[in-house]
Amino acid sequence: MTRWDGSDIPDMSGKTAIVTGGNCGLGFESARALADKGAQVILACRSLDKGEAAVQEISRLSPAVLPRVMQLDLQDLRSVSGFTRSFRADFDRLDLLMNNAGIMNTPYGLTEDGFERQMGTNHLGHFALTGQLLEFLRKTRGYRVVTVSSSGHRAGRMQFEDLLFEGGKRYTPLKAYGRSKLANLLFAYELQRHFERHGIDCASVAAHPGASQTNLGRHIEDGRFFRLFKPILGRVVQGADRGALPQIRASVDPEVRGGEYYGPDGSFEMSGYPIAVRSSKASRSLRDAQRLWQESERLTGVRYGFTS
Repeated sequence: MTRWDGSDIPDMSGKTAIVTGGNCGLGFESARALADKGAQVILACRSLDKGEAAVQEISRLSPAVLPRVMQLDLQDLRSVSGFTRSFRADFDRLDLLMNNAGIMNTPYGLTEDGFERQMGTNHLGHFALTGQLLEFLRKTRGYRVVTVSSSGHRAGRMQFEDLLFEGGKRYTPLKAYGRSKLANLLFAYELQRHFERHGIDCASVAAHPGASQTNLGRHIEDGRFFRLFKPILGRVVQGADRGALPQIRASVDPEVRGGEYYGPDGSFEMSGYPIAVRSSKASRSLRDAQRLWQESERLTGVRYGFTS
């Protein structure tokens, strides 16, 4: 079996890509790989300073095209709207939107719009961003949206009567994270169904990195479970460059099809080379996907307005 890696990334000259959270971890490695193959990459970052530092690091590695930094705070819908306005003013095409940015296992808190932070950042912010960039679907054939989920989605449960853990009641960091990552998959699959229903030549694909060494897990590293199993985890956790391969493959491989989900090929999908994998039964619920879509439009005020 052929093992897909960075050498399989095709020429990306003339293509434009947005990578949310492109200043660090999986996003940085994805942006670096795309820029190295000639794509104009926009690092959509909450911190402009961190974004510029990432550009300097990528510059040191001599990319074919130097990335550009644009400010985006997924915890603030006004920032999402501002980003899309700025992008629209400066660009006339978009080939790839990589919904990569995320937070994990954080204490209870709210976004600027009053959403529970993990759902607000990981799903609702990206839902709003994707919807506001929908006009580029009409301009760019083969447009691809890649949404980064997690194996943690398997622990997620959708409870629409209390989707955002109102007031922090019944909130636990892991429960909220699992729900937000399940939402990522429900969204990605439903977006693909919209594309197919309306005959749009675009693909919505999902991916997960397995166990990767990034700063995403900083809120659990002091926990008892992490300390107990750290020696074992150290043998299976892969670097961010390897962890980014599933989302990179989902973004650029011409053989990838909409509605697929990519992850590592190793045991329990913890590490390895990227292949198409299968997500949980809950992630493939049509009823939950449609309900989440309706709730997401209501909460964000962003309506996709697909037309044939």
